[in-house]
Amino acid sequence: MAEEKKMSVEESFAALDEMVKKLESSDVTLEESFQIYQDGMKLLKEVNGTIDRVEKQIQLLNADGTTSDLTVEADRHEETT
Repeated sequence: MAEEKKMSVEESFAALDEMVKKLESSDVTLEESFQIYQDGMKLLKEVNGTIDRVEKQIQLLNADGTTSDLTVEADRHEETT
């Protein structure tokens, strides 16, 4: 069985964009629309997982030279607004 190459986030967004264009087209049958929608939702879930993993790895460099997690900084920013 051939192993599928994992798409980059940019490639995934481009594929999702193409799916949206197909769904907006009048040339697609209802059955094809359902399949495109299912494929798009699966791809979107994969992309969201990738983005979540990357966000957890990102750290911010503070003015005093220390680092902190991006999510901690985002939470702190929400608390002050």
